[in-house]
Amino acid sequence: MVKKKKAANPRRSQVERSATSRQRLLSAAAAEFAARGFAGANVDRIARAARVNKAMIYYHFKSKAALYREILRDMFEAVAVRVSAAAQDPAAPAEKVRAFVDAIATEAEARPHFPPIWFREIAEGGAHLDETTVASITGIIGALGRILHEGRAAGRFQAVNPLLVHAGIVGPLRRRLERGGVPGASMVSRDQVVAHVQRVALLALEGPTA
Repeated sequence: MVKKKKAANPRRSQVERSATSRQRLLSAAAAEFAARGFAGANVDRIARAARVNKAMIYYHFKSKAALYREILRDMFEAVAVRVSAAAQDPAAPAEKVRAFVDAIATEAEARPHFPPIWFREIAEGGAHLDETTVASITGIIGALGRILHEGRAAGRFQAVNPLLVHAGIVGPLRRRLERGGVPGASMVSRDQVVAHVQRVALLALEGPTA
């Protein structure tokens, strides 16, 4: 007996196409916002880069602001989960700092737009952050603050503002991701950069004689 070929499900195909176009829009928009900021980002350029009709932006996200918020939430929620796990680990404070740096590097590697967008938001006073994203950012800085507090309580760390430590971590990672065209930059691996940032962060926390 010849088996009948199963008919394609048109609704499933439509859902898959919609999910694909949504993901392309997120990727294209992340690159656009990282390069030009929220104000300078253009929905026409985003649509062209994503190879979709501009109307799809409004179908999936309703507005440019909603699209931007979606990218911010994805970034900061992912980072918050990872650094929270690092802070809760029963390791020594110095090891937790290393894990915190590695967590930021891992998410930045997966999302190259993360560092430039984050720095733009800092420069603009977080003007485009919604409550959900603010909660994630608070969790990230709070996790780092707990690690630093543990280090001070153990007599290992000096008193340093967590925001400054965080900036000292994200800044070098950002420069690595934007290093295109710098002679010899391709020879510097992700692990080398992470190890360097870990050393610098711990030097600032423990002092030069630690």
